[in-house]
Amino acid sequence: MKIAIIGAGNVGGALTKQWAKAGHNIFLGLRDMNSDDAKSLEKFSANITSHTIEEAIKQSEVVLFATPPEAAVSIAKQNPSLKNKIVIDATNAVFKKPEPYKTAFEGINKESGCEDIVKCFNSTGFENMENPKYGDIAIDMFAAGSSLKAKEVAKQLSLDAGFAECYDFGGDDKVELLEHFAFSWINLAILQKQGRDIAFKVLRRK
Repeated sequence: MKIAIIGAGNVGGALTKQWAKAGHNIFLGLRDMNSDDAKSLEKFSANITSHTIEEAIKQSEVVLFATPPEAAVSIAKQNPSLKNKIVIDATNAVFKKPEPYKTAFEGINKESGCEDIVKCFNSTGFENMENPKYGDIAIDMFAAGSSLKAKEVAKQLSLDAGFAECYDFGGDDKVELLEHFAFSWINLAILQKQGRDIAFKVLRRK
């Protein structure tokens, strides 16, 4: 799969490595292609290359936003080619909303016209994306959005990144709820000082 990752910070970098290891071609969409983060990721795998944001989006099938929410909306406004892509919104607007929108998901949809958008890879810390295994147990990921096509891609990429399962959190109307779910992790890990090495796992009684 050809995947553009917009933002090479903690989350974007962790998923870049996981997906490159799984054999995907990663196009880093960067404002500064000479950044230390970009150089480090390029050294990690031949499957990783750096590009301008516009070039990365145009060359990809799937675009992951791992930026501040307002930046994602701004980039969507400037890149009409997003309309025909599958977009994964990994942002969280729980601290600052990308006005006039409630979420980057909503803003990307309105500004680009893209309908194949899914909220995913926002509900846990980057450490859990770098290593989703706790002993012999793999943790879970969650996806929200009304595009079945986008959710299928998010599920496959979750499995490729090492998660045990990607649970369907509901349609577009559940995007904000999934962001609040992410805030629950942030609250436990950081505000309540439980530490970042915690994760969510769905258990079923047999």
